[in-house]
Amino acid sequence: QVQPVESGGGLVQAGGSLRLSCSASGRTFTDYAMAWFRRTPGKDREFVAAIDQNSRTTSYAESVKGRFIIARHNSKNTLYLQMSNLKPEDTAVYYCARSRHGSMIPSRRGSDFDSWGQGTQVTVSW
Repeated sequence: QVQPVESGGGLVQAGGSLRLSCSASGRTFTDYAMAWFRRTPGKDREFVAAIDQNSRTTSYAESVKGRFIIARHNSKNTLYLQMSNLKPEDTAVYYCARSRHGSMIPSRRGSDFDSWGQGTQVTVSW
């Protein structure tokens, strides 16, 4: 099982934008719902957004709704997270993950996802 690879993180000022990407191989990606989570030191892993296999359904944490957009390009085996109007509290390591349960979004629990990537650091400064 090949781990996804996240990229696109960096340092940005508050109010700025970043686009994260997550590349995964073949059926690791295309047959499954996918999600983004984030983790800040000292805090539990936090759900950010999820998308079903065919991009018909998305789900967002309240803290990012209206600012972040999750999308996927199945033919490129790539998941995206477009982040706008970033806030310092968005600072975290962002991870993509694959649903354990198939094509539909299973829940917002990390335990329902696997194939975690190594993460990409996003830092938002004032």
